[in-house]
Amino acid sequence: MTNSQPQLRIDIVSDVVCPWCIIGFKQLEQALADSGLEADIHWQPFQLNPQMGPEGQELREHVIEKYGVSVEESVSTRERIVDIAKPLGFDINFTDDSRIYNTFNAHKLLHWAEQKGVQHQLKLALFSAYFTDGVNVSDTEKLLNVVESVGLDKDEAMQIIKSEPVSDEVNKIAQFWTSQGISGVPAMIFNQKHLVTGAQGTENYTSILKQITSLEQADQE
Repeated sequence: MTNSQPQLRIDIVSDVVCPWCIIGFKQLEQALADSGLEADIHWQPFQLNPQMGPEGQELREHVIEKYGVSVEESVSTRERIVDIAKPLGFDINFTDDSRIYNTFNAHKLLHWAEQKGVQHQLKLALFSAYFTDGVNVSDTEKLLNVVESVGLDKDEAMQIIKSEPVSDEVNKIAQFWTSQGISGVPAMIFNQKHLVTGAQGTENYTSILKQITSLEQADQE
């Protein structure tokens, strides 16, 4: 397959505090490169913890409470996540002080950034801020700093955070995806037709891409 293939649209339903979302994307990114394909990526909102307060919660405590795992299982899962992400070129730095946060304002800014043409850059910057640098992605000033790092205006971003119409629109989009049966992330929708859930691994994504491009070609014939 070469770049003469038509560009794929890929919607990725995800949260910026979901480690499997960045892992899944990095695996997909490698598969796209290996397949010689280009993709038009659209990040779609999903909140893992919509009721989380602005102070967040200690990550280990949260995982144990939410998923009913032991301390040992929590530690083992973190180590596995770090080990999977590293060869993909992404550093995840869990510490004893790591916390999970509410991400609604981040999703509002991502919605706005899509209109500005830099949604993908902002999404990756938010992943790096949270997982690599340990940034509180519910803190307004820190969010504004990430926004500025991708060339967006901080004052305009502040108005987006305050905007009730933007809140309503992001909620509407998120509810659409959950109404389609998506209850966990990452969920990737290829050309608005083919749903793939979970971080599949680079080889599996390569196979999936081959199947989808073959189906798309057959439909055009």
